[in-house]
Amino acid sequence: MRISKAAKVESVLADLARRYHGENPLDGGGTALAKITAETEDPFMVLIGTILSQRTRDEMTEIASRQLFAKYRRVEDLARAPLKDVERLIRPVGFYRQKARKIREVSQILLERHGGNVPSAYDELIVLPQVGPKTANCVLVYGYGLPAMPIDTHCHRVPNRIGLIRTRTPEETEEALKRIIPKDNWIYVNEWFVRFGKEVCKPIGPRCNLCSFTSFCTYYRTRRRGG
Repeated sequence: MRISKAAKVESVLADLARRYHGENPLDGGGTALAKITAETEDPFMVLIGTILSQRTRDEMTEIASRQLFAKYRRVEDLARAPLKDVERLIRPVGFYRQKARKIREVSQILLERHGGNVPSAYDELIVLPQVGPKTANCVLVYGYGLPAMPIDTHCHRVPNRIGLIRTRTPEETEEALKRIIPKDNWIYVNEWFVRFGKEVCKPIGPRCNLCSFTSFCTYYRTRRRGG
C-alpha cells in the first residue's frame, strides 16, 4: 500500500514527539545548545555556544562552553577578554584560534551596534561574523523560542534517508521541510532529528530495529533488497 507524503510526515512528527517532546526537547535533555538554553536562557550564550559548536562534537562544545562562560558570561567581559585566554578556554573545540577571534569580534559588534543585545531578527544575525544560516536559526530557536529551522548534518541526512524529501544541500533541506512541516513544529525539528540521528538513524550502522519508519523508509527498503 502506497503511503502519501502527508501521511509520512504526520507519522514521523508524531513518533518524534512521542520520543522526545514529553521531556521538552529544548529543556536540556539533548544537544549542547538545548543544555545551554535550559541552564542560562541567554541568547548571547546561545550565540557563542553555536559558534563554538561549528564542526565540533557536542561533547567538546559543552566542555568549551562551560569553561568559557565560567569566566566570561557577559558580552562586555568577552568583548574585552585577552585573546590568548579565550583560546585557552575554548581549546577543546575545532578551529579554536579562529573561533576565539570571531566570538570576541562578535561581542564587540554587539556592544557597538546593538547595545550589547543579540538581535532577534534573522537579517541582523546573518551579517555577524561567523554566523551563517544554521547559526542564525539556532539563535532564533534556542535563544528566543521563535519558529525557525536550523539544519545540521543529522537534520539534512535523516529526512532524506527516510524519504520525506530529496535535497542536496542544507539550504534546500530547510526550504523543503518548511513546506511540509507545520510551523508550530519548526522549533523542535532540529532537536528531534539531531537526537534521532545520533541514537537511531546513525550515519553508519543505523539501528533500523528501533525505527518506526521502516514501512516507508527509502534506505530501509533498499537495504532489505540488498541494493
